[in-house]
Amino acid sequence: MNTATSSSTVRERELFEAARRGDERAYRPLVEPHRGELHAHCYRMLGSVQDAEDALQEALVRAWRGLPRFERQSALRSWLYRIATNTCLDAIARRPKRVLPIDYGPSADPHDSPGEPLVESVWVEPYPDEMVGIDDGLAAPEARYEQRESLELAFIATLQHLPPNQRAALILREVLGFSAAEVAETLETSVASVNSALQRARKTVDERLPERSQQATLRALDDERVRELVESYTNALQQGDVDALVGMLTEDAAWSMPPVTGWYRGHEAVAAFLTDYPLRERWRHVPTRANGQLAVGCYMWNEETRRYDAAVLDVLTLRGAQIEAVTGFLAPWVTRRFGEAPELMGAEAFRRFGLPDALPA
Repeated sequence: MNTATSSSTVRERELFEAARRGDERAYRPLVEPHRGELHAHCYRMLGSVQDAEDALQEALVRAWRGLPRFERQSALRSWLYRIATNTCLDAIARRPKRVLPIDYGPSADPHDSPGEPLVESVWVEPYPDEMVGIDDGLAAPEARYEQRESLELAFIATLQHLPPNQRAALILREVLGFSAAEVAETLETSVASVNSALQRARKTVDERLPERSQQATLRALDDERVRELVESYTNALQQGDVDALVGMLTEDAAWSMPPVTGWYRGHEAVAAFLTDYPLRERWRHVPTRANGQLAVGCYMWNEETRRYDAAVLDVLTLRGAQIEAVTGFLAPWVTRRFGEAPELMGAEAFRRFGLPDALPA
């Protein structure tokens, strides 16, 4: 153990003992280094940034209250993950699972309206992985999925289809690299039960996920090609060029807009939707990232405010150098055109992605 590591260990032990005696000032620096990864863990479990924040806050309160009983037979990080996992399992039991529109119902007819948004919160939400500070690569040598890979929209949506204990087992074992014994202790079950749950979870995940992750796809494209792709996408939207936009899509591309239920599949349907709805508007765009994927903050001209207001966060899913899915998360002021709906992308949500609330005229 080097001097820096030894000093860090001594400091953590001092903070731990002070926190156990009831010193809240010692508790915060004790758990703060784990906050980002725990937040991402709660998001993987719940599919919602707001639910993840609520679950993390509750988990940290539970940990604070349980600290006097924690004997450090396991690492503090493992103990915090155990509490966060069980807090998320409690939350899952209280609410419906979250999905994307393509999992909620069939695609719409080319000239059908997008439909009314659902009032209840059932949608997977986009995640600001770069703002939270999620690293590249594996969380542990035993992990099967990269950290950013395990935050991609397709992966998160697939996780929500797993029964809660299978979901927890897969995340703890395959994403975070905990041993089967540690997972069994967290879920208060046997190693045999964990391995059985993992076998069923892997089958579901392998059936639903695409062959290539977005991380692998982006690595195969050089930075210049990625930049050109985003520029072409935003230019086509701003110029109202439906042919150019559709030309960037795979033939079976899907376009969806949570919390609106309607979505469209294929060139004809997407072109008709774009012509009837978004391309009638005036737009400006700001590139960003979400869920480890390319994303674009879309700003629509608002006659009431006389500026371009944050309207949609488009998360792009690529297949090679083409776009196979656009998932456009709508801001409340846009959603109200279709009906009342839960707030997925308020001003605070756009700021999480490093995006301003508005752009000047």
